[in-house]
Formats: sequence, structure tokens, C-alpha cells
Amino acid sequence: MEEKKTKKGQVMDALGKVIDPELGIDIVNLGLIYEVEIENDQRAIITMTLTTMGCPLSDMLNDSIKKAAESVTGIEECEIQLVWYPIWNIGKMSRYARVALGVPEGFGI
Repeated sequence: MEEKKTKKGQVMDALGKVIDPELGIDIVNLGLIYEVEIENDQRAIITMTLTTMGCPLSDMLNDSIKKAAESVTGIEECEIQLVWYPIWNIGKMSRYARVALGVPEGFGI
């Protein structure tokens, strides 16, 4: 029998469907999501970064992230906390993302 996912797990799954338009990989596999907290079982607080400061797609990504989080049953509000530390680097990407983008094994880790 499959274990029921926590609301945090459900939000992470939903965020896994948000694709970075420049790289064509989802933001979870890119390692952009640092933390997901659920407050009062209805508010998602997402701590994340971007691949570069001043990313021109941040507004579009914000909208997609909020829609994804709020698609989870019971999540009525989503707050995005954008941070620049720790600094994102390719070592934060999953193996899947590195392979998909052609990053050599062990590079940046």
C-alpha cells in the first residue's frame, strides 16, 4: 500500500511540474527549491533561488510556482521567499538535470 504523501511532499510534487523556460528542466531537479514549509495546513512558504540574479523570468516563474503550490488541496496561499544564499551552482542539480543538460559527471560537485 502506498503511503499518503504529506502536504509538503504534495507541494514538492506540484513544483516538479514547473519548468524553467530557459533550461527546459523543472525547478526541483534544477535545485532551485531550498525549502518548503506548510503553515496552518493551508499556506505554503517556499524558499528558493534562481540560477542568476536578475533572472528575467522571475515574474513568470513566480506565477507558475504559486499556481502549482495552490493546486494542492488545502493550500490557499503561497509565499515565495527568494534568497541568494547559499548561492546556486550546478552541483545543486539532480543527476537527472545534469544528464539532461549534458553536464559531465562530477562537474561542479
